[in-house]
Amino acid sequence: VQLQASGGGLVQTGGSLRLSCAASRSVTAMGWYRQPPAKQRELVAAISYGGTTRYADSVKGRFTISRDNARNTVYLQMNSLKPEDTAVYYCNSGGFSGGTYYPDYWGQGTQVTVSS
Repeated sequence: VQLQASGGGLVQTGGSLRLSCAASRSVTAMGWYRQPPAKQRELVAAISYGGTTRYADSVKGRFTISRDNARNTVYLQMNSLKPEDTAVYYCNSGGFSGGTYYPDYWGQGTQVTVSS
């Protein structure tokens, strides 16, 4: 599976960005991870083919993950952005097991920078 992400950029605190990621074929679950500077990569959000979602506590109420199965595309709408959201965001595809999302394939990262 090839994944192509887009939509990163520079935004001020409180602003919004929308990330998109298109898969080369139909996949079951899709998600977004991020890696802040000098920190480990962490799950941001994931969504099953049927629309079940999982979010990191730090983004609940601010970020929304959605998908268009006809276009094999996943979106991440990010609102009320904070400087701590600054990171490289990675799109991936994978599956859920026992309620946990496991990524298998990764796209290239897209930089999101939130200025204070």
